[in-house]
Amino acid sequence: VMLMHADSLDYKHQCVGYATSQNIEGPYEFKGPILYNGQSIRKWDMGSFQDDDGSGYLIIHSGLLYKLSDDYKSITEEVVDNKWHGSESPAIFKKDGIYFWLASDLTSWERNDNFYYTATSLKGPWTAHGNFAPAGTLTWNSQTSFVLPITGSKETTYLFMGDRWSYPYHATSATYVWQPLMVSGTKLSIPQYQEAWKINTTTGKSLPLSIEGKTIKHADKTIAYTGKWQQVATDTLASGRSDIAGDSFSVKFNGTQAGFYGILGTDCGYARVVVTDANGKEVASGLVDMYSKYRHKALMYLSPVLKNGAYTLTVSVMGFHGSWTDKKKVIYGSTGNYIAVNSIIINK
Repeated sequence: VMLMHADSLDYKHQCVGYATSQNIEGPYEFKGPILYNGQSIRKWDMGSFQDDDGSGYLIIHSGLLYKLSDDYKSITEEVVDNKWHGSESPAIFKKDGIYFWLASDLTSWERNDNFYYTATSLKGPWTAHGNFAPAGTLTWNSQTSFVLPITGSKETTYLFMGDRWSYPYHATSATYVWQPLMVSGTKLSIPQYQEAWKINTTTGKSLPLSIEGKTIKHADKTIAYTGKWQQVATDTLASGRSDIAGDSFSVKFNGTQAGFYGILGTDCGYARVVVTDANGKEVASGLVDMYSKYRHKALMYLSPVLKNGAYTLTVSVMGFHGSWTDKKKVIYGSTGNYIAVNSIIINK
């Protein structure tokens, strides 16, 4: 059974719908709205949770929780209505008899510092604990979506799955942020952003990784810049920058993988990334969003692992950025179209 936010194209006829399939990979058949006392649930943000006994629950924004029927196709009970402010994009998981309820604030498509509550019963009372990522990181630029417990022979890793929205190009530029949660008693945190990590699904243990390869700094002469790029080196976040549509940089490499680190900020926009082989054939591509409410360095793109050979990585300035308003007409998003490259990484 798949639960979903169903809506009209004008986003004014929302309800919680469901679909079913004999196989988890589909195909799924849409069945319509899920009902409680014969009525549909006309809400937006929703999530789901399955307790240890197999009972299913529908989580709604603002702290509303429903219990599902045994077949998960209808609602049998309103468990609790906390009437919390905001609390969008809800997720619940359980560890050692403690329930954790994660949620985000109301900032439209903008990221914010997500927070959490705990309780020993789904009926509550629920205790607020504040942010679970460092203040100002905006939950490492993501919004809570789900927490997946991965249980092994030695421990359980609780995988935070967050959405990194990219309005208005969600379909091509939005990405996931998957990070292991640290859980101790009622304390929940993602104290550091792990750029790369792995999990042993047999033992359940997670370990940080480093992204290895040859690093080429932004001012290196092997990088071919086209257009009016500026080399900015005023602090530790040095970069080559341009906001002119069509400007690009490229580097030829021999190996199996390439990517680049960029400097994100409030005046940054979209970049087009293309990897071509020795014959000029496109083998990988993507549209990358470099906007962030706070300035920092991050891995912006890493290609799939390719057959060892000769390739060219090209990154182009698109000349546009994302901006939007909420229902109160407050303006959010970027103020410019800059693309800033800090370095390129090549894996042999």
